[in-house]
Amino acid sequence: MFLAQLKLTFREKQAWFWGIFFPVILMVIFMSIFSSSSDSDFSAKVAIVNENPNATSNMLLEQINAIPVLEETNELVSRETAEEMVQDQEVNAAIILPTSEDDTSILLIVNKEDEQGVTTQALSGILNQFVQQANLFAVGATPTYELQFESITSGDTELSYTDFLLTGMIALAIAQGGMFGMVDLVEMRRKGLIKRLRMTPANMNLFGLSDMVMRLLFSIIQIMLLSLIGVLIFGANLYINFPSLLVVFLLGALSFNALGYFFSSFSKTTEAYMGVANITSFLMMFLSGVFFPIETMPSWLQPISNLLPLTYFVEGLRESMVYSTSVFSSALWSGVGIMVLWGVVTFVIGSWLYKRKSIVATR
Repeated sequence: MFLAQLKLTFREKQAWFWGIFFPVILMVIFMSIFSSSSDSDFSAKVAIVNENPNATSNMLLEQINAIPVLEETNELVSRETAEEMVQDQEVNAAIILPTSEDDTSILLIVNKEDEQGVTTQALSGILNQFVQQANLFAVGATPTYELQFESITSGDTELSYTDFLLTGMIALAIAQGGMFGMVDLVEMRRKGLIKRLRMTPANMNLFGLSDMVMRLLFSIIQIMLLSLIGVLIFGANLYINFPSLLVVFLLGALSFNALGYFFSSFSKTTEAYMGVANITSFLMMFLSGVFFPIETMPSWLQPISNLLPLTYFVEGLRESMVYSTSVFSSALWSGVGIMVLWGVVTFVIGSWLYKRKSIVATR
């Protein structure tokens, strides 16, 4: 059955595109969008307005020029010009310095459309800290405490968002391959091939399992090809624990193949199958930590994410490919267990539906 499934797949030219080339195209597009500026140091371009230079404004201007993340325009501009630059998005913000020595306010002007953006929030935080330091300096106080920041990881200190995104895209590609890959079973049923198979001694459970195992070949090609592209083209860093990766990959790929097998068991047409698979894939794509950590999502959405199998597949691949987590880690196995539970339940239900249809067809 495995060899028969393999021959059927290789005869379908579209299988090569949807199984191998489409995930590559998808990953290149998403990584080009999401990782283009993620690894670079933060900087913001600002326009400085000092229309009435005085001792206070000059002192503040000197200190602002010393902030390394702020890229000032080449020359001071008027407030009217600065506002136009903000409106035209030529700069991220404009800083209006005090117009007199007694004035104690610094005005930050931002574009309304970018008010809730990351750059605006970062600029607001930077200037708030700057004002606090200026207040301490004005009263002659010396700061006693300071916050120092250091990040560590179990993998390597060079880990970046590109590494995070690469493993998420690999998990998404393998999951989509499993969920969309069983559409041929629906087509076989439409053509009457499944009915003919039921008239033979063929075991439908083994038939479905052989198709799932055959899909592993495509998943192996996917994970190798996508990893090479991520490392060689996008500069990702992988620190692989091969035993952990083998466990997560095999169980994850089979689980999502089982999910696709379940979709095919109740879908009467190809369109119905693709509709269910598309909705499921779209839901998990944005709620399973592929593009950003689940912890950053609204609190009411996080319980939903914790129910999705892709969440644990993404975490498992990330642990084994980026953080080099041992195969004996309890956290790794708890996530894998939930993912496998999804696979077992959907495969059992799918097999029962195929068997039920087989009994009905013989009556």
